[in-house]
Amino acid sequence: MIGTDRTPALSGLMPEPPLRLDFTRPADAVDRIVADATRRRYDGIVAVDDAGTRIAAAAAERLKLPHNPPAAVATSHDKAASRAALHAAGLPTPCFAVHSADRAPATLAESIRYPCVIKPLDLSASRGVIRADDPITFVAAWERVTAIVRAACADPRVLVEDFVPGEEVAVEALLHGGVLEPLAIFDKPDPLDGPYFEETYYVTPSRRSAADQGAVCDAVQRAVWALGLREGPIHAEVRLNELGPWVGEVAARSIGGLCARALRFGAGITLEELIIRHAAQLPIPPHQREDAASGVLMLPIPSAGTLRGVHGRAAARAVPGIAGLEISVPAGQRIVPLPEGDRYLGFLFARGATAGVVERSLRAAHAQLRIEIEPDQAAV
Repeated sequence: MIGTDRTPALSGLMPEPPLRLDFTRPADAVDRIVADATRRRYDGIVAVDDAGTRIAAAAAERLKLPHNPPAAVATSHDKAASRAALHAAGLPTPCFAVHSADRAPATLAESIRYPCVIKPLDLSASRGVIRADDPITFVAAWERVTAIVRAACADPRVLVEDFVPGEEVAVEALLHGGVLEPLAIFDKPDPLDGPYFEETYYVTPSRRSAADQGAVCDAVQRAVWALGLREGPIHAEVRLNELGPWVGEVAARSIGGLCARALRFGAGITLEELIIRHAAQLPIPPHQREDAASGVLMLPIPSAGTLRGVHGRAAARAVPGIAGLEISVPAGQRIVPLPEGDRYLGFLFARGATAGVVERSLRAAHAQLRIEIEPDQAAV
């Protein structure tokens, strides 16, 4: 059964209509799930995005199903609360402060240590995250970030923290009673140094040393304990530099968008199947990640305007190693790049003998695509 705040495209083909939930009213959504559980059996509840994790945790708690403590999920959502929890646990954490979005930036800019990063407290996917290197760029970044916060009706506060240099990796894992089971570590081969932090390439297995990978998993385990998360999937972002791993965030969900298609386990088991089996307390077959390397490119939106078409798809699919291409935005829709935007154009998938081969396939396929965008009239 699917519970959603929107109408699924294939809802008419489902054996049961989806349970309609209002994610803006989480208490009511939880009540609806609990009421629905009186007429059919629930074996587990799995959230697929940030908006649903708090609802899933609260509903599973009331139904006495495996779950994360709702307070822990709330802490993981709040970037300031998460930073404070990681700092209290002794994990490397950048210096940070929380400010009202209504504060005048010019005065604040004189007291900031640079470079810094300005970000909303509760938005995801790098939306509204901007680096500033001096007071002038701080004021410009602040005005953009606070405009994004107001437009998104997000928490009316802003986090300002030291910029942490280094290479970034992502960790996909399952929690079993608070114990971390790493499933995959993705390298992010493109630098994420700002001024914006749009993610693009994810490639696994990681090319970091075994010692680095062990340190990353140990840091994520400590972060999970610090936040109080206990069950189900997590997606963690970690930076590595000469001081070791710095946990940026731990989300109580799996990797976003269609990126999970880049992962296969055991005899062709998907990440989604592992997560559902865990939530429903079903036997989980052997599920070591496949031997082949794999990766995904989240196709960035190059400019704002109306999408008229994505050309060169056949040539991109013909690149050796490419396993799939999905364009998730239909022609005719207006698109907006990060940091204001909140989506990607689509996803490219590749498989190969090594992570390097996969990365080269993704870059070659991306080079075949031509994105046709009609600029907004105000920008012409």
